[in-house]
Order: sequence, then C-alpha cells, then structure tokens
Amino acid sequence: MTAICQIRQHLFGELDLMVRTTAALIEKIEDKDWHYQPQSAMRTLLEVVNHLVQIPTVDLAIIQEQDEISIRKLEKELFTDNATELLNLLHFGADRLKSYMAALTVEDFVHKTGKPFYSQEGIAYSKWLIEILTHLSHHRSQLFEYLKELHYNVNMFDLY
Repeated sequence: MTAICQIRQHLFGELDLMVRTTAALIEKIEDKDWHYQPQSAMRTLLEVVNHLVQIPTVDLAIIQEQDEISIRKLEKELFTDNATELLNLLHFGADRLKSYMAALTVEDFVHKTGKPFYSQEGIAYSKWLIEILTHLSHHRSQLFEYLKELHYNVNMFDLY
C-alpha cells in the first residue's frame, strides 16, 4: 500500500470517528429539546443537527460540481425532524463519500480537482476530504456545546 493510500485510510478512519461520535451525541437528544436556540441569531438544535448530518452528502454533491440551486434544493429535501432519518442520512452520506473517494486513483485523489459553485478555483479531492472532516468537526463541536448548554451528560470522551 502506498503512503497516499495509507493517508487516505487514516482520513477515512477520522470520518468514521466523526460519524460514530456524532451519532452518539444525536442519540442523546430528547424530543423536547429539538427547538432549543441559544440566541436568536443562531440555528436551532434541529437545524444544527440537520446541517451536520447533511455534510457528507451535500459536500459530495458540491465536489461533483452541482450548481448552487441544486445544492440548496438537496439541503431542503434532506431536512427532517426524525432522529432515525437523521442518523441514517449521516451513515449513508459518509458511506457514499468514502466509496467515491476510495474509487479515485491515487493520482486523481491527489491531483484531480472539483470546482465548487462558490469558487473560481478547483480543489484537489484529497484537500476536499480534509475540508469535509474539518467541517464535520466544527459542527460536531457546535452540537456538543448545545448539549452542554442543555445540561446533557456529555464530556470530552464523547468526542473520541
């Protein structure tokens, strides 16, 4: 196995960690708290969770150069208030993303680019995968903080 393939596998391991820990946090949420909103200018808990679980699916669509209208439509179609559907979407999207990235040759993974609708430049797929992990981590942390504010029993071990 080449070094690039090993790095890609490590990144997939991080994606698996993000999915597992995010799912565990979501499973803690009680129905009464879905509409919690720390401040008026912030998302509700339901909106944060929807955005978070959509990241693998939506970012893959962006990588595949879907236009902004298609992306916004996809986000609306995927939005749900059903916890089981949220978890299924997270797992399904992560599996599709991994399959897509795993199918790329090493050369394509490192050098081929996808151009998002919001950028003038293409982004290498390897960098995309890192950005997706960063995006997931950011919003998983946001979810964690919402749960802390709601006095859920969560601590740093829920993130590993």
